[in-house]
Amino acid sequence: MKTAVIYWSGTGNTEAMANAVAEGSGVTAVQVSSFEGDVSEFDALALGCPAMGAEELEDTEFEPFFSGIEGKISGKKIALFGSYDWGDGEWMRLWAERVKSAGAEIVNGEGLIANNTPDDEAIAKCRELGKKLV
Repeated sequence: MKTAVIYWSGTGNTEAMANAVAEGSGVTAVQVSSFEGDVSEFDALALGCPAMGAEELEDTEFEPFFSGIEGKISGKKIALFGSYDWGDGEWMRLWAERVKSAGAEIVNGEGLIANNTPDDEAIAKCRELGKKLV
């Protein structure tokens, strides 16, 4: 199964989560700005983005990327993850709804979130998420 772990991180928190998901799935995590593949060629995607602003996806790199692939993810296995500083995870619930509406299968329900720096438990959950994805 061809799998990619693609993320955006401003503080390193979501990057730490991405690296743990990648470790669990046996692939290398790639920053969204460095991703050069075609998502149509992948069976499974792990997508990571923290909550920004009013609980939204990061809007200069990740949101444009996700909007661009939204029409290509139908039928794919998707794992969502990201960190947040405040709020209740609304950005993840909204993102999960977009993924479901696009016809993809979310392997981790409503997504995996960690408050600020992911602790050991959150990192372990990320590794498990990577294993579940593949």
